[in-house]
Amino acid sequence: MKRFVPFIAKDPLVSVITLSGVIAASNRGGTLSDAALAPAIERAFAKGKPTAVALVLNSPGGSPAQSSLIAARIRRLAEEKQIPVHAFVEDVAASGGYWLACAADDIWIDASSIVGSIGVISAGFGLHEAIARIGIERRVHTSGKDKSMLDPFRPERPEDVERLKSIQSQIHDSFIAHVKSRRGARLAQDADLFTGEFWVGQRAVDLGLADGIGHIVPVLKDRYGKKTRFQRFGPRRGLFQRFSASLSAELTGTLQDSALRARYGLS
Repeated sequence: MKRFVPFIAKDPLVSVITLSGVIAASNRGGTLSDAALAPAIERAFAKGKPTAVALVLNSPGGSPAQSSLIAARIRRLAEEKQIPVHAFVEDVAASGGYWLACAADDIWIDASSIVGSIGVISAGFGLHEAIARIGIERRVHTSGKDKSMLDPFRPERPEDVERLKSIQSQIHDSFIAHVKSRRGARLAQDADLFTGEFWVGQRAVDLGLADGIGHIVPVLKDRYGKKTRFQRFGPRRGLFQRFSASLSAELTGTLQDSALRARYGLS
């Protein structure tokens, strides 16, 4: 005779994806790319049939293309599996970091978190006068007149700057469209949020860039129940990769991360 086994409801499970560092198409330690994060993101939406997915964000930004690819992957899986996504910002989710935050259905921040910086930036140096002083002659041969656009070893050309601004404008438009599509009517209608400016804590909430001040465990236990469990996901690295990340690769990623964080007054 078969025994009746009563159905036992499992405690709610939240998959936590940590997104910390500069966003770049690189396999260096400490950087975020779609290729590196794809396995972790896929597992987070599949393993254990999660009730929800949480993004823990701490990124000053980086590559617009990688930001878009990572966010698109998160949205695709969320819609396919009908799983809600919640973002929790630690120190900063600015520029590309905010692009990632907008992949979530709601955004929670700390009272001291920095969010925003919805803009595009390109920086470099002009070295043509320096090399002329020390007697170095620059020799460049191209088969296209714009192949050496923005060459730092020659005087800046107005047409190069105009072309760069056109490219930046197109990327900026994509960024704005993404934020508007995800945040919708929650965005303050009486403020220009797309100038590249960034905001802190409650002011960001007031402007509709975030939904509230709150931290991952209390917010999600309040929403899904006191017995909610959390399982964390991140890029898998072998022994050699972990060792490398602690040395030169980690140093490179840290320097880039520090340079971007400095723009927001973070050390």
